[in-house]
Amino acid sequence: MAIVEVVKFDGPADVFAWKYPNQELGTWTQLIVNETQEAILFKGGKALDLFGAGRHTLSTQNIPGLQAIVNLPFGGRSPFTAEVWYVNKISSLDVKWGTATPLQLQDPKYQIIASVRSFGQFGLQIEDTRKFLLKLIGTIPVFDKDAMTRHFRGVLMMNIHELISSYLIFKKISILEINAYISEISKHIEERIAPVFLEYGIRILNFFIDSINIPDDDPATVRLKEALSKKAEMDILGYTYQQERTFDTLEGAARNEGSGSANVMGAGIGLGMGFGIGGAVGNQMSGLTNQMNIAPVAPADNKACPKCQSTNRQDAQFCASCGYSYVAAATAPQATEVQCNSCGQTFPKGAKFCLHCGDPNNACSKCGADNAQDAVSCAKCGHTIGGNPCHNCGESVDPAGKFCMNCGTSMSLKCGQCQHEIKPGQKFCLECGNKLIE
Repeated sequence: MAIVEVVKFDGPADVFAWKYPNQELGTWTQLIVNETQEAILFKGGKALDLFGAGRHTLSTQNIPGLQAIVNLPFGGRSPFTAEVWYVNKISSLDVKWGTATPLQLQDPKYQIIASVRSFGQFGLQIEDTRKFLLKLIGTIPVFDKDAMTRHFRGVLMMNIHELISSYLIFKKISILEINAYISEISKHIEERIAPVFLEYGIRILNFFIDSINIPDDDPATVRLKEALSKKAEMDILGYTYQQERTFDTLEGAARNEGSGSANVMGAGIGLGMGFGIGGAVGNQMSGLTNQMNIAPVAPADNKACPKCQSTNRQDAQFCASCGYSYVAAATAPQATEVQCNSCGQTFPKGAKFCLHCGDPNNACSKCGADNAQDAVSCAKCGHTIGGNPCHNCGESVDPAGKFCMNCGTSMSLKCGQCQHEIKPGQKFCLECGNKLIE
C-alpha cells in the first residue's frame, strides 16, 4: 500500500455509478472528485459521508464516525477497510428505449388488427446520490446506461403500452394518424414515470417518442394502405366503389361475345364514356341494366304516365318513375252535378237555376259549389264569393280587402283630377265631384 493513496474516477460518461476497487485505505488518502461527480464513503455497509467536487483528505477530522470505527495504533496513519463510490451526475440525454415485441391492437376506425411498435429516447440525471446508491446499486461494481435501461424497462413498457392503447381505443384515433399525437403521448408518459424514477434519486429530463408505426410487412397494414390508396384515386376521379364494380361487370358482359346482350352493353359503355366516369356512367348503366332485366314488351302494350310522361306496362297500377296511381285516377268521381244550397237537391253543374226550387245558382268560381246569394265565401272550399271585382283580373275581392288575392293588384283607385282615393263602385269623386269614367 502506498504511503499516500490517490482515489479518483475518470471513466466514461455513460457510467452512472462506479466503486473504487481498493478497499484498504488510510487516513491520509487523497480523494479527488470532479465537478460532475459526487463520492460517498461506505464502512460496514453504512454511508458515512458525501464528498462534493474538489480534493479531500480522508481523516478523522472530515469523516464523521471514522474515529469511532478506526483504531489508531499506527502513529497517525491508520489503515482501514472502506468502500468509495463515485456517482456521475452529468445529464445523460441519449438513453434509448424501444418495444421488444409489437403491440397487437385493433384500429378503432378501420377495425383491423395491427402490430404497433414504438421507440424513442429520454434523458436523466442523478439527483440524490445517497438514495440512488442505497436503493438501486446493491453489490454490483458498475452501474451504466444499459443497466439503467434493464432496471426500468418494465415501468417504461407498461406505461407506453397503456397510453398508446388508450389513445387508439378511447380517443378513437386511427393507427395511421397516431403520429400526430406523439408530443402529447410523450408528455403523458413522462408525467407518469417521473415519480417512479424520483423514488430512486433519478430525475427525468426529457422523454421523447421518435415514432409509433406499423411494420411494413404486416399483411393487415398492406391491405389497408392499398384500400386507402384506391379510395383516394376514386375520390379524385369522382366515382364510388359500387360504380366501379358495376362498370367492371358491365364491361365484362360487353366483352362476352356469347352473351345476347353484348351489343347493347357495348353500346352503353361507349355512350357512358362520352359522359365521363361519374354519376352519368352510373345512370346510363343503371338504365341499360333495367332494360336487360325487364322482359321486352311491344310498344303498343305500353301506356304513358299523365304526370311525368314515362312509359309503363299496360297492366301497371303505379308509375315506375313518379308513383302516379292509375287506380286512383280511374276511380276518382267526376263531379257533373251540384247540390242546391236551398232545397238540397242536385241539378246540372252549368244550370243557372235549381230545377227543383228555382233558387239562382251562385256558383263558386273555384270548386263550382252552389252558395247563398249573400254569401261572402264558399261554404265548401272557402273561396271568396261576391265582393268587388278586381279591375285587373276581374276576380271577386272581399269588400274589406285592399289587395286582390288572385293577382295582388291594389283595390284602391285614385281620381284622375284630384288624386283622391276612390273606393270600388263609386261613380263620382267625393272630394271634387269629378265624374268617373265607367
